[in-house]
Amino acid sequence: MIRKSLVALSLVAAAPFATAEPIKMCVFDVIGANGDMYNMVKDYALEMKSHGVEFKLRPYTDEGVAVGDFNSGQCDAVAATDLRTRPFNQFTGSISAVGAIPTYDDLKTVLATLAQPKAASLMKEGKYEVLGIVPAGAGYLFVDDREIDTAGELAGKRMATLDYQKDAIHMVNHVKATVVPSDITNFAGKFNNGSVDTAYAPAFAYEALELYKGIGDDGGIVDYPLAQLTIQVVAREGVLDEETAQKSREVAWGMYDQAMDLIERQESAIPEEKWVRIPEDDIEGYQEMFRENRLQLKDGTDGADKVYHPKMMSLLSKIRCSSNPGASECTASDRE
Repeated sequence: MIRKSLVALSLVAAAPFATAEPIKMCVFDVIGANGDMYNMVKDYALEMKSHGVEFKLRPYTDEGVAVGDFNSGQCDAVAATDLRTRPFNQFTGSISAVGAIPTYDDLKTVLATLAQPKAASLMKEGKYEVLGIVPAGAGYLFVDDREIDTAGELAGKRMATLDYQKDAIHMVNHVKATVVPSDITNFAGKFNNGSVDTAYAPAFAYEALELYKGIGDDGGIVDYPLAQLTIQVVAREGVLDEETAQKSREVAWGMYDQAMDLIERQESAIPEEKWVRIPEDDIEGYQEMFRENRLQLKDGTDGADKVYHPKMMSLLSKIRCSSNPGASECTASDRE
């Protein structure tokens, strides 16, 4: 009996923070419990168990419902895209700022930086804390006509736009396209049945949401990352103590390679002929257009709301200019 007690005490001592009851987490995956993202969150939860934290996962195929249940207290934490978790933390929610992270190498630098203890204070906002960030893949423009490969050709086109994504709505209006309000449950259907001309999604949607149907014989996927999407784990303040919360972010960062392997397989599985390659000469023009929009969405100018966090915009600018110091933005007077 004494020996059993000593063993129990040693296990408690080994875990810096042991939760008395499982932490209920609402987990969004458009495929549900069989989806890749849900399984990745399962791997995260399994790793956290060795740090004294037990999560009880509940899958959702509707992201709005997952976040709604978190808001109503049915879950202690939620795993969802940063597009939906932005209201809980504007700083981490600004990772997906339009055109702000042009390469996966830059994304790796961003997420490595945010997993450091010195970034811990930025993971808290109000009554919420970000416990981890995992890549979900670059968002690309899916089009039903391969000729739609410049911003000018988007004018007048119908674009499926998430009705809660203010930056996307601002961008669609900027290029004089038509916003067709949509959500995660119906945007694919609208593209596939021809109700819209374009949709925005990571590569996984080509097969998982059957966007190849909307592309048909004449369409394609514009090969330029409009944004880097992430899955973020957000919990109510105090669900984990500071030390364990930091450990959680490090565990999530440790899954970067696993997530990227999955993303690269999804992107490479798309037939080469379905990609619409952008001429190198056009890319700088796109980058400047995106930069102008980010400034508007950071400062709340030209009719835009203040969507992006200034500190995140500054961090992303430094990372871009470190990897591409010759870019015109790096010497601009209004640099982010």
